[in-house]
Amino acid sequence: MAATVEELYRNYGILADEKEDLSKHKDAYQAILDGVKGGPKEKRLAAQFIPKFFCSFPALADAAINAQLDLCEDEDVSIRRQAIKELPRFASGENLPRVADILTQLLQTDDSAEFNQVNTALISIFKIDAKGTLGGLFSQILQGEDIVRERAIKFLSTKLKMMPDDTMTKEVEDYIFIETKKVLEDVTGEEFVLLMRILSGLKSMQTVSGRQQLVELVVEQAFLEQALNPTDADSVDRLLQCTRQALPLFSKNVHSTRFVTYFCEFVLPNLSLLTSPVAELDIQLEVLKLLAEMGPYCGDMDKLEVNLNMLFEKLLEFMPLPPEEENGENAANEEPKLQFSYVECLLFSFHQLGKKLPDFLIDKISAEKLKDFKIRLQYFARGLQVYIRQLRVALQGKTGDALKTEENKIKVVALKITNNINVLIKDLFHNPPSYKSTVTLSWKPVQKTEAAKRQSGEDIGATATTKKLPTNLPRRDARQIYNPPSGKYSASIGNFSYGDRPFGFSLAQVSYLLFGASGKFRSQLTFEWKNK
Repeated sequence: MAATVEELYRNYGILADEKEDLSKHKDAYQAILDGVKGGPKEKRLAAQFIPKFFCSFPALADAAINAQLDLCEDEDVSIRRQAIKELPRFASGENLPRVADILTQLLQTDDSAEFNQVNTALISIFKIDAKGTLGGLFSQILQGEDIVRERAIKFLSTKLKMMPDDTMTKEVEDYIFIETKKVLEDVTGEEFVLLMRILSGLKSMQTVSGRQQLVELVVEQAFLEQALNPTDADSVDRLLQCTRQALPLFSKNVHSTRFVTYFCEFVLPNLSLLTSPVAELDIQLEVLKLLAEMGPYCGDMDKLEVNLNMLFEKLLEFMPLPPEEENGENAANEEPKLQFSYVECLLFSFHQLGKKLPDFLIDKISAEKLKDFKIRLQYFARGLQVYIRQLRVALQGKTGDALKTEENKIKVVALKITNNINVLIKDLFHNPPSYKSTVTLSWKPVQKTEAAKRQSGEDIGATATTKKLPTNLPRRDARQIYNPPSGKYSASIGNFSYGDRPFGFSLAQVSYLLFGASGKFRSQLTFEWKNK
């Protein structure tokens, strides 16, 4: 029989007034537990009274937790919130993992205030016993409903970084790493990103050995031991996503060699066949940018000459020969297509790997092919000079807000790309070819020290230097994939967000940007082609 409000207050008084041995008033506590069977008023009182005397009646511990859990599932949201608020008071000793498990399940609520209450309660018990709380969270991640699993992972990805150092001990971080590896055996794309974010934020993962362990996890997810099916959007998506997660981990001590090798062996030969996971994405340019970013961190490579030759051949595809000078229709009507953005990536990658085999252009290819390559370089360089001059004129004198307009931002990127290509081509024209210059890829943030030197648009672009590149290059913003179905990694493509990517430029686009349809230089320009 449910206790009335009066009975609840009376029994509360009995327990509150007892100064010595509360356990002899077991019946009074049982009566309070029975309050969960009453009406809304009785339930609200029970939600407050049950946890207050919980520790004094270990024999009724299970009954008390179950009674409180019943209140957490009540139809009245105010009762649920009160019961959830008090749940951390049950989190002691062996009961804590169970409370953590219950709170994790309660993350599935759609009520925002209740959801916040659950988060607060979880954080509270996390500070009491981090490992025990993690046990409840990971239990639901591995075995719970999809919505609970999703929200538990997101809880860890957002809240762990806020925990104090004395809570996030090495033992706790080791436990997180071990349990996360279990979860990674079967994850979706979005889960993979979040879990890598969790692991990357651990102090123990900031060391060289820690980052190497993370790279190994990404390699497992990327299936680098298997050949790539370029027409399978899921496979392409998985490779891109894994590569992005690995990029911030690479350094002079943690090498990108396996990824660079895989791109050279399986991706570049099939570049034109790649199926994009997102319709509007220029998948070829995206792949080439990733390869370029990994280049500086590539270590010793088993098949260096073979892979360098693949890069060389792919570069030739995007560096056309000059048009024939003889009179004729073809000479008059056909303009070679110059893909500046593609060439920037390929030249940079070739330049990076070329450092490891500096005699490649001298001893590893025929004299005829080298002559052909230099003709292409020279033709490309001549075209670059025209566009570099005109872009500088267009940006000359512009500072501050004037450079922030959409049109001028596009011109700035175009100038960076053309300048980068120009610097790299000059290196390759040396006899023997040189690999000393360094450039900042056009889509990467400009270093502050370099930005401080630039006072106007005329100075914007790549800068050549013989100084060594810093090893702590800025992290690439993680791009995420949302709402993929369950299954090993990402069984399908969700709403893939690639972040704000810079434009890709071809000769025709830069020409239009500078001269317009009439071919005359314009001071007021419009940008009418689609963003890539």
